[in-house]
Amino acid sequence: MTASGKISSVRPPNVLPGGEIEVEFSGIRPEPDIAFGCYVNAHPCRVIAASSKKVIAEVSATFREYQEGANVHIESGSAETDNGTVRVAGLLKDGMHIVANPAVDPKDDAVILTRSGGRGQQLPNTLFRLEKDGYLDELPVEVMNPTAIAFGPNGEMFTTNRRDGVVLRIDGGDEAVVVAKGLGIATGLAFDKDGTMFVGDRSGTIYQILADGTPDAFAKLEPSVAAYHMAFGPDGRLYVSSPGLASHEAIYAIDAGGLVETYFRGFGRPQGLAFGNDGTLYVAACHKGRRGVFGVEYESGVARHVVAGNSIVGLCFNQAGDMIVATGDSVYSLPLDIKGTLI
Repeated sequence: MTASGKISSVRPPNVLPGGEIEVEFSGIRPEPDIAFGCYVNAHPCRVIAASSKKVIAEVSATFREYQEGANVHIESGSAETDNGTVRVAGLLKDGMHIVANPAVDPKDDAVILTRSGGRGQQLPNTLFRLEKDGYLDELPVEVMNPTAIAFGPNGEMFTTNRRDGVVLRIDGGDEAVVVAKGLGIATGLAFDKDGTMFVGDRSGTIYQILADGTPDAFAKLEPSVAAYHMAFGPDGRLYVSSPGLASHEAIYAIDAGGLVETYFRGFGRPQGLAFGNDGTLYVAACHKGRRGVFGVEYESGVARHVVAGNSIVGLCFNQAGDMIVATGDSVYSLPLDIKGTLI
């Protein structure tokens, strides 16, 4: 074939296998009874919608290895476009059951993952360490329904148990010590710059955990149908997503006095979130008919589509600047050179 068309853009610039990209092009067009297709590194995509200038296509779910600058082109009969490019995330591990952000161990960059199970379901192994060399290590500690994971200022690992409403400190990977209880359906977990722990009860309360482990009601929110997801921003405020059933939901910012403000509104089912060191808030959500990870710029408050993907529940960054993206059952990596806060 001879390239007679031109691709002007591929958005977003990053995609998980199975995610949707939007390709703008010129010089060729789909015609009735003529074969028309979109391809990424020669893998055919499922065309969802097409016009004479744009195609929305689902990238093949068969990709496993990271694809840097994968070629994107369109064919219509004997005509084709030149190549655009997109990054395709690499699969780190599947077979999980993740309901919130994964976390990165600040000591060695291992990724902590969960196989959470349904509420009240005790699986034989629920916490895992994915080492930098790709080895998945099962932690021998028994934790029912681990949900949020966070590392404290001393590098200690903590997780919530949403069935029992407790926060556990995981000592040495094989012992779980209760450090706070009476937290309802404990989901979100985050530490402020002073090392104070905050926990979200998805029934509607954000707790501040006092030094003796006593929960103190800090702020009130609307209940969530899934889980609160929490992260502290560079301005010292606690940012919370509260996924529900609406298509125009908010990300909340809570100041040191417990005052709740709406930081951004317009996401559908916003879930995991994490900050880059430039103040951009990255959120797993739906927005304007697109699904994936969106970056909300601190100055402008504009949301841009950064990663396309389906069923994303969480994300975090490792020390190398890779974005670790978690769906309900799989974890992927994208080297985006975004430095985030590990603890």
